[in-house]
Amino acid sequence: MSSPAEIKRRLEQNWIQFLTKNSARLSMDTLDGSSPPSVFVGRYGYPKVRIGPMIPPVHGDTTVYDKAEMWVGKTLEEIANYRLSLVRGVMNVNVGDTAGRYIENLQELAMSERPAESEATFEKRPLADTDLDRELRLNTDSAPFGPAAPIKTFKASSLSADQKIESAFYDGDLKASDAVMALYEKGVEASRIQRVLSVGMLGLKKNRKLVPTRWSITATDDIISASVVKQNETNAGIDLYEVRQYSHLGNYYSVILIPDGVWSFEMIESWYTGDGRMATGADYEDARGLDHYPSIAGAYFAARLAVAEHLSRRCRKAAALVLREIHPEYVMPVGVWQIREGVREAMKKPAQAFDALDAALVSACSTMSQSLQEILRHSKLYGNMRSQTRITDF
Repeated sequence: MSSPAEIKRRLEQNWIQFLTKNSARLSMDTLDGSSPPSVFVGRYGYPKVRIGPMIPPVHGDTTVYDKAEMWVGKTLEEIANYRLSLVRGVMNVNVGDTAGRYIENLQELAMSERPAESEATFEKRPLADTDLDRELRLNTDSAPFGPAAPIKTFKASSLSADQKIESAFYDGDLKASDAVMALYEKGVEASRIQRVLSVGMLGLKKNRKLVPTRWSITATDDIISASVVKQNETNAGIDLYEVRQYSHLGNYYSVILIPDGVWSFEMIESWYTGDGRMATGADYEDARGLDHYPSIAGAYFAARLAVAEHLSRRCRKAAALVLREIHPEYVMPVGVWQIREGVREAMKKPAQAFDALDAALVSACSTMSQSLQEILRHSKLYGNMRSQTRITDF
């Protein structure tokens, strides 16, 4: 296994190679290519945000550049190559300004089922000498992207509107949460729902506004998972404690499903600090739901969605404990999609079944560096389970 330093060195080399290979095109004030399609809405300066298309300097099928559901099994370097190839055009817009040709063009792009031929002109070159920055963009909660520049004009062609999204867009009487669920139940991927929500295409017509991409990702996972959890309430419970595990991109997951008649959910994250120690964060909800914004942010909702989906497919209900451990080789954050997809992959694995919670916990922690004792110290779910008196105990 490569060391974190080696992984980061390769990422930096790939970034420099991309800039060198495309320096001529990126040093011009125009760019054309096939947008995956992709639109990004920033959050800094809210309610005035920077919004624009993301376009790679290549033509063809670029779908994989912006579709997280296709990234399972890819290396960190491969994902970085997709994302850092996307040149982002930005224009300052108030979140309430969802009309106008520029926003309409972006909405048409977001609605497209396949990559769209796109052309942008910039106020200055994405790789103007004074703005050349070869440092990787490591401080993002969404997937990273490449060079950026203020945009003057944008147009896209070869668009193919998804009729399911188009229908939700033109329904100005449908609440945003209902529109999100309607699209999800029709098979539209979470990544595409997040995109159209961010560009102000869903919800009551009078209330529509632009939503920063980071917020739209979390909102989509939250809306869908909360609804699926509620739908699962009438399902039969599972009979045994079940443990499933998966790892990718330096992230290790263990999921325990717990026989219980009432939903509860907890996610516990552990990560290495700069001095080589481990820190831990956790959030918990009972059947009443979450009463605060989680300290571990969008990761919580992404994991909750994956677990709720699994139970829904089985027509079952259970309590759930998700353990995530982040190792040093995860040198570049690529977004909470990897949590949603990582837990989804874990839930596809055959379960290890146990008669007792303690045995399930030992198994779940067997692939973790953090000690079982430290994990349990942070677990409200475990404390509640240990203190409950059940009719089966008599």
